[in-house]
Amino acid sequence: MNHSNAVQAHMHRDDYGAKIGMWLFLFTELILFGGLFIVYAVYRFTYGDGFSLASKELDTLVGMINTIVLLTSSLTMAMSITAIQQGRRRLSIGLVGATNALALVFMVNKYFEWTAKFHHGLFPGGKELLERTNGEILYFGLYYVMTGLHAIHVLIGMVIMTFMMVYLKTGHVNKDSFVKLENSGLYWHLVDLIWIFLFPLFYLIH
Repeated sequence: MNHSNAVQAHMHRDDYGAKIGMWLFLFTELILFGGLFIVYAVYRFTYGDGFSLASKELDTLVGMINTIVLLTSSLTMAMSITAIQQGRRRLSIGLVGATNALALVFMVNKYFEWTAKFHHGLFPGGKELLERTNGEILYFGLYYVMTGLHAIHVLIGMVIMTFMMVYLKTGHVNKDSFVKLENSGLYWHLVDLIWIFLFPLFYLIH
């Protein structure tokens, strides 16, 4: 095996290992949120009436808009990977930028949603919430924990995508080496997938 072939083989092994590492990381994330979903299911079964009352406090339209925003962002992220595979670097940068912008829209909507709830005292320890039933208190506790944890993942994704834009501009990610962008895409699709479960659990089921 000559030197160029050895380098290429080493690169392929690194790419393979990076993908395996990302899948393992995603698996741990699924375990984390899976545990929270189980907790939600148990409390939902135990305090069905309270959960039903509390869920009516959320704005379904806002949740739906955020769902559309995240689904669109997953599309632009996938398109950015296809673009770099075709050697269309500027298009890939633009699509990653669009993904980041959509993530920002999601966070802005979430900020206003949370602010409205805080204004009405519907937050852990809030006077208004403490006067509600145990089911309603547990509902909003889970709501803030689960959507808050998801929001942290969105922020992390925005940081990752900013790095990806820099890597694309500097050539560290290109049509011959794009595993970093692929792994970033996998992470972002997970963020989207988790929201697909959170949306009906908190906004649609009454």
